[in-house]
Amino acid sequence: MKTLKVLILLISVLAIIFVSCKADNPDPVIKKGNQSVIAGDSIAFESVLRSIPAEYINAARQDLHIAYQHTSHGTHVAYGMFGLPDFEDGDETLFAITNNDPQAGKLDFRDLALASYAEAGVDASDLSRNETAFIQATRNYLDDPVNSEINVVMWSWCNIAGHNVAANYLPGMQTLINEYPAVTFIFMTGHANRGNNVGDGKPKNQADLIIDYCRENKFYCLDYYGIDTHDMDGNYWEDAGDNGDSSTGGNYYADWQNSHVLGVDWYENKSAPGGSATYGAHNTQHITANRKAFAMWYILARIAGWDGE
Repeated sequence: MKTLKVLILLISVLAIIFVSCKADNPDPVIKKGNQSVIAGDSIAFESVLRSIPAEYINAARQDLHIAYQHTSHGTHVAYGMFGLPDFEDGDETLFAITNNDPQAGKLDFRDLALASYAEAGVDASDLSRNETAFIQATRNYLDDPVNSEINVVMWSWCNIAGHNVAANYLPGMQTLINEYPAVTFIFMTGHANRGNNVGDGKPKNQADLIIDYCRENKFYCLDYYGIDTHDMDGNYWEDAGDNGDSSTGGNYYADWQNSHVLGVDWYENKSAPGGSATYGAHNTQHITANRKAFAMWYILARIAGWDGE
């Protein structure tokens, strides 16, 4: 009888230790949040980035392994993230990043990672070339043991106009989410087209479809369209293009950059970590890619467990 009591006590102690360990070491990757995360114009500010608790930036940098596929417009995210470590003191550590060269203590970012995994003869350079090619290319990539660490996947559009988002992109992403529950998939809206954003199949309408779907299903979305069409004061320019340029004249991002200080208010985007300064493709200013990098890190912090408060 005494032996049985000792055994029961031992089991109880072990159970308490196990629960305590689980609480102290939560799963760093949240596959589906308790609320949707739409990182657009209201998120894409340095002030929002600096408000994220460092523990979640650190968790994202240490625990997330990202595969990203795009063509020219998708460089806004990559070049912005590559330039951010050279912005302010401490950023070289806090936002340290690699490009297809995983290193301890740096965000494992694998740029242009998935196109080569497309089926023979199929172009999977981005979401716009072949509207469903990304599905099988992603499967092939994730099923390759060499990519077993990947737990975040994002695909970028070239020009979203004219594509069947409802029939191809949304169900395709949902299929991948269902098939790979250990991987977080980030949705993306398309860039703005100067003077041609509104109407069936055009960037604003397509963005609405994607954002509504992410809100309904509690998914993550990087809102290119929202960032492209809102100036730094939050004003919406429905006729703007992907360079912060309005069809009625002027460039609100270039104007803002020219009236602010390099290294204090904005930074130069880079072609690679530690690389040469460059604009995001189709841009004549650095602000667009700066903002998309801020939005991307916000999403990564949320994936790593931050509740946004």
